[in-house]
Amino acid sequence: MKAVVWNGPEEMAIEEVPEPEIAPGTVIVRPGAAGICGSEIEGYLGRMGNRTPPLVMGHEFAGMVMEVGEGVDEGLVGRVVAVNPLSSDGTCPLCRAGQANLCPSRQLVGIHSPGGFAEYTRAPAENVYPLPEGIEARTGALAEPLANGVHAARLGLAGGHTVEHAVIVGAGTIGLMCLQAAVLEGVSNVSVVEPHDARREQAMNLGAHAAYASGEEARAALEELTEGLGADLVLDAVGAEITRRMALDLMRPGGRTVFVGLHDDDTTLGFHGVVRGQLDLQGSYAFTASDYERALEWLVAGKAGIGELPPVLPLEEGPGAFAELVQGPSARIKVFLAETGA
Repeated sequence: MKAVVWNGPEEMAIEEVPEPEIAPGTVIVRPGAAGICGSEIEGYLGRMGNRTPPLVMGHEFAGMVMEVGEGVDEGLVGRVVAVNPLSSDGTCPLCRAGQANLCPSRQLVGIHSPGGFAEYTRAPAENVYPLPEGIEARTGALAEPLANGVHAARLGLAGGHTVEHAVIVGAGTIGLMCLQAAVLEGVSNVSVVEPHDARREQAMNLGAHAAYASGEEARAALEELTEGLGADLVLDAVGAEITRRMALDLMRPGGRTVFVGLHDDDTTLGFHGVVRGQLDLQGSYAFTASDYERALEWLVAGKAGIGELPPVLPLEEGPGAFAELVQGPSARIKVFLAETGA
């Protein structure tokens, strides 16, 4: 079968690869839409140690079930499903504590096994969610990135942390998902910092109460709105050193920042301010099954999304799409790939 194969930093090609083999408790899915994630762009550049070439990426996908393994409901065949790509062992202390996303044995389709940038891929049957009639694969493929936003917002609000003013740093896909999750979780004032004009406009269309072109502009607005204190919650959806520093600058004393983005690994931060301001710095990795289910519920209900869905590009355009996306942010919020006719 045909697949988009990553062979090393900035080396990607369309290749013939073996079709996945069915196994007990699994399904074979023909992806109808597989989104390119920002972490995959970093992986394409060789900046993600958890990805080893040659690899078929693609963990944001939905499509039609073509075959089911032993012990799986045969009624799934022919159904369009969204796929939660993250699996855990379900037995370790972290899984038992409700933190299956941190399971030491976790597996992710598109990292530990071939992903959705192919004609067919295999997934655990317990991780597929049939979509209602009329809901297409592109919508289902957004459940994975939105689940990241749901998880980050829940961490930001956890423990009774009072949040009236929240700021999202970055308005790419994950930033827009964090924005919508914060709004839908009831935060009364959610603003966005994003230098790209079209992305700021999209953030406003998707529920932002304000959108600023820089951290300085956001800080000035927060000074006026919060009696000089700053935001109660900042969600950094970029993960560059500059945005991590910005997040700390935007926070009020006693505030919380949730770090979602993975652009940079090493970052130098001034920790005197962290200690003296009693700042809460929280990492957010992936999502739990309940986060994914909440995300899918919102998408199906039309409460969240990315606005008008872009067309699905053929797999042949995958290498070129990756090469274009590494050039930097554009007006394109999401790129979907799938085999033509899928």
